[in-house]
Amino acid sequence: MIILGIDPGYAIVGFGVIGYSNNKLTPIEYGAITTPAHTKTELRLCEIYDGICELCDKFKPDAISIEELFFNSNAKTAVNVCQARGVILLAASRRGIPIFEYTPLQIKQSVTGYGRAEKHQIIAMVTTLLGLKNPPKPDDTADALAAAICHGYSSSSMLFNLK
Repeated sequence: MIILGIDPGYAIVGFGVIGYSNNKLTPIEYGAITTPAHTKTELRLCEIYDGICELCDKFKPDAISIEELFFNSNAKTAVNVCQARGVILLAASRRGIPIFEYTPLQIKQSVTGYGRAEKHQIIAMVTTLLGLKNPPKPDDTADALAAAICHGYSSSSMLFNLK
């Protein structure tokens, strides 16, 4: 199974493509789609949409795993990230790729064994689980890989397959 993990954002959209088979994780590609500050919102959303479309067309994932949004304060940031998340879901949906959403707590629990893990713990575990020589950069990329790993583990669960 090829899984495209996505950490949605407005300035930075982290992505991670992994292979998952027989409980084995294989990193394929990871990085970030970035949009320049001071660019019109609609142009930034187009860049995000086009970037996700390119990833979907190149890797033909069997599933997309995306982090659900969680916000504490800044409403403007929340709206922009929600818009970005919308175009990400649209790109996947238009290609008929199944979308699976996980909360930050579910992703952390799956990758580290602790739902309240800190950023450095997630990065360390993603690096270890995927056998990477160096931690993925930027942090959004590690979060996207963690989302992909979470789906790999969840999809092989007997409980997941009963849905």
